[in-house]
Amino acid sequence: MAKPRDDRQKDLLRPALEDIIDLSHPLVRLSREIDWKFLDGRFAGVCAAGVGQPPLPTRLVAGLFILKHMHDLSDEVLCARWLENPYYQFFCGELSFCHKLPFDRSSLTHWRQRLGEEQLVALLQESLSVAHKSGALATKDLERVVVDTTVQPKAITHPTDARLCHRALEKLVDLAQRNDVPLRQSYRRVAKRAAIMVGRYTHAHQFKRARRELKFLRTRLGRVIRDIRRKIADDETLRERFADLLALAHRVRFQDHRQRGPKVYALHAPEVECIGKGKARAPYEFGCKSLPLRRQGCRSPPRRPSPRAVSSCCTLRPCTVIRSTATHWGR
Repeated sequence: MAKPRDDRQKDLLRPALEDIIDLSHPLVRLSREIDWKFLDGRFAGVCAAGVGQPPLPTRLVAGLFILKHMHDLSDEVLCARWLENPYYQFFCGELSFCHKLPFDRSSLTHWRQRLGEEQLVALLQESLSVAHKSGALATKDLERVVVDTTVQPKAITHPTDARLCHRALEKLVDLAQRNDVPLRQSYRRVAKRAAIMVGRYTHAHQFKRARRELKFLRTRLGRVIRDIRRKIADDETLRERFADLLALAHRVRFQDHRQRGPKVYALHAPEVECIGKGKARAPYEFGCKSLPLRRQGCRSPPRRPSPRAVSSCCTLRPCTVIRSTATHWGR
């Protein structure tokens, strides 16, 4: 497939869009502020030179994505408005008014699948550049940025110390059996019963007995960890296979529900975090969220942050977001 190129020319039989639209319109002014050549150089990397039909022009694709994000439109609505709005067509680089779409709606899906991190970073860089040149964003507004994050919940059960210890013991024993590592004892039966009794004693408010069963479970998990380490000490290949799971099991064994700092909430997804959102039906959610932009050396959330924030869309107006306190601050 050839690289995208823009060979659109003026039609002598049709009036130019510049002659029929208001040149002081915000979209017209925004189109003149964006450096389309910069985006063209970044977007050209997703297409390899070769035989085949050339892709759509870069300005057309980037303009469609910007309009879609600015007005929160679906692909169908975006295509319908692009046909009837001359300002949308001028923003995307058309020279005369088009009565038919020069692309298929599925082309937007194909381009979204091609774009990677480099192309998205280019859109964000150009957004910041346009905001600085237009005066919508000052340098002091970037010192403290407030971002409204969205939690992406993970498919995990409610984490408890007993369940995590029992699950870590089961995974270690299964991995040892698959790699033919003989264990002195697997503790499967007694560990399962101890995990069940922890839940029953806790439900009955017999916390002293529950702590005793939990201590019994952690002791058996420690025995399995030490037994595996002794058996694989002389084999470099087995040490690499067991390294990640042994590290997680060690953290699960010594972590406590009252401790501060990062914890393990799921062995299959150790990146999961416990996030308090203040909801009545779900006060805590287990998932991941994007980290906010922050200054180097800032250890705590700012008390009076600036109401302006950086948006991934190119707009001439300052963007305001909901003030939300982030959980991760630092370098």
